[in-house]
Amino acid sequence: MELISSSHEETQKIGKAIGKLLTAGDVVCLYGDLGSGKTCLAQGIIKGLDVAEDKYLRSPTFTLINQYKGRMPVCHLDLYRLDNINEVEDIGIEEHMCGDEVVIIEWAERMEKLLPEKKIDIHISSGGINTRKFIISCPDNMVKGLTP
Repeated sequence: MELISSSHEETQKIGKAIGKLLTAGDVVCLYGDLGSGKTCLAQGIIKGLDVAEDKYLRSPTFTLINQYKGRMPVCHLDLYRLDNINEVEDIGIEEHMCGDEVVIIEWAERMEKLLPEKKIDIHISSGGINTRKFIISCPDNMVKGLTP
């Protein structure tokens, strides 16, 4: 499925729609260049999981992991600063992917070998200053929920 956003607000709206469809144990993998909109989309997903807006402050670029309580636990990871798979394993990310948490991973390609087979992949590319294209690979039931 392919979606287009022409603003920060539209990107968050797409994220929120995705978040509303997620269930416990889902893993959302975000791929895209620096500044492509991964964090903006993640913010929308987190809002769609009913995390209070005042609880979401910033991307976990420096903390690596932020956890939230919404309608289910949410774990948001940003792997930008990690250089290799060993660093990913050292911080215990795998523990978060085998429970009832929704896991959102920015720069998911940095842990490709550790990702579960069942996951939602979102590839983001820039189509200009404000335009973003999202290519989403997900289960059919989610595609139906995202289709206008």
